[in-house]
Amino acid sequence: MRDTDVLIAPLLEELEASYDGLHVVALGGGHGLAAALQAILEYADTITAVVGVADDGGSSGRLSPGLSIPSPGDIRRALLALSPEPSVWRRLMDFRFEGADVAGHSLGNLIIAALTEMSGSFEDALHTVGRLLGARGAVVPAAVEPLVLEADVDGATVQGQVAIARSRGRITDLRVRPEGIGATRSAREAIGAADQIVLGPGSLFTSLIAGLKVPGIAEAVNASPAKLVYVCNLTTQDGETLGLDGGEHIAALADIGGVRPPDAVVAHEGPLAVPAGLTRVSLDAGGGGWTLARGDIADPDAPWPQHDPARLGAVLRRLA
Repeated sequence: MRDTDVLIAPLLEELEASYDGLHVVALGGGHGLAAALQAILEYADTITAVVGVADDGGSSGRLSPGLSIPSPGDIRRALLALSPEPSVWRRLMDFRFEGADVAGHSLGNLIIAALTEMSGSFEDALHTVGRLLGARGAVVPAAVEPLVLEADVDGATVQGQVAIARSRGRITDLRVRPEGIGATRSAREAIGAADQIVLGPGSLFTSLIAGLKVPGIAEAVNASPAKLVYVCNLTTQDGETLGLDGGEHIAALADIGGVRPPDAVVAHEGPLAVPAGLTRVSLDAGGGGWTLARGDIADPDAPWPQHDPARLGAVLRRLA
């Protein structure tokens, strides 16, 4: 028996168990998904994060192509968001090296990579890390193969998540490469069993739509009986969404992401300090066919506009 079998086998049995109580699935990546997960912890009984794996920046951008594994960075961040209790394992997963050959690498990313090689399965590695952290939910990848984003920006083709995020033009289409890679069974089953699906906040194209473009993800959302809730960003993002209002964000999710219109949209209403060069994402209530839930959901103490998990959780609870 391999060393990892002791940790992995019970987790595989847990995945086969039926979901009890309110099951909420969050889709996305990056800091936005982490904020959504912290909010969902306030009210959900069962939580599953479905995370995109096309991040090519920082530690993830170095590990993914070198080891032929999906990008682990956003997944690591989601696992930490679901593990709020302090522990040695949490500190290890959040540790980042500052010098020598491993400078810039997250130890958590390296642990995920090592467990993947030991077990032969990226998903098994994530289940093991979740158990070690005491995560109050599951984190599953949208795909188990390394993916590369490709976008049409003002008629030109741009490759790579970082390059697309920094582009200063209109994004009219987005693809994942290589072709023929489909969504994981665990992601599709979690979405199908959900009572509520939370999409956002987060980078519109390089986090939210990037995950939806993995073949099978948007289809699973569209077929799910769950209530679909879109959490609107507080401000535009320098690069990929400059000049877009809330309605254009929602239109892009449908037109480019291929997902059905949301049942509800959550938008901030209250004071907000908007950094220079960006604009507040505005949203009108009429004409969308969805319920608009407004609330003061921004963190008043944050140095940069971000959602307050407790306030956002209270709004999402009412929509569940």
